[in-house]
Amino acid sequence: MNTMEMLAWVRGPGLALSLSVLVIGVSVRLLEMFLLGRRPDLSEPRVAHSGWYGLRTMVTRSVPPSSCARYRLPAFLAGYAFHIGLFLIVFFFVPHILLIEAITGFSWTGLNAWLIDGVTLITLMALLLVFWYRISDPVRRFLSNFNDWYALLVTFLPVLSGYLAYHRLLLDYNTLLVIHILSVELLLVSLPFTKLMHAFTLWFSRWYNGQMAGRKGVKA
Repeated sequence: MNTMEMLAWVRGPGLALSLSVLVIGVSVRLLEMFLLGRRPDLSEPRVAHSGWYGLRTMVTRSVPPSSCARYRLPAFLAGYAFHIGLFLIVFFFVPHILLIEAITGFSWTGLNAWLIDGVTLITLMALLLVFWYRISDPVRRFLSNFNDWYALLVTFLPVLSGYLAYHRLLLDYNTLLVIHILSVELLLVSLPFTKLMHAFTLWFSRWYNGQMAGRKGVKA
């Protein structure tokens, strides 16, 4: 299989397969979460309308805690930078919008290429900083397992390969495009089965934890 044949495969059957795994995998995981249910809490609620505590937790867990040490703040900001950067790259880079339109029929205005280029560099640097903080902090390094390193790797590869393909660096464009699409497909099939699943459960889990803590009268 030559490069052009490989490119045709990753754009066609490969993409369809990875999207199918993503949709089915995420759907099954979410169904598991919602259908498992939980035992009814028969204790008397400590506060009324504990759902508001869930909403508050969604906000408080999204800002640096007051106890956040000064040397940990850069790691917190780097995490935010690469999450925001990924969002902008995926949903506001014009070629990505065209692909989404071809699949779903929905389209919107993208950002200028030079702006996405800058965001990509910031995202790459932020991901490298997150990696550095994880290996340099003894506590984070001890708590990290294969799932953590794998999630960082499969997030980093599509951004790096996309940047290289856009600027036609190191290899020819078609080869870089194949590598980029394959790395994206690896990310898609990894989402339902790794910690990357938090992309779909983040806000629900924060609300649930805050609501339960509020019911018990605990500050979350």
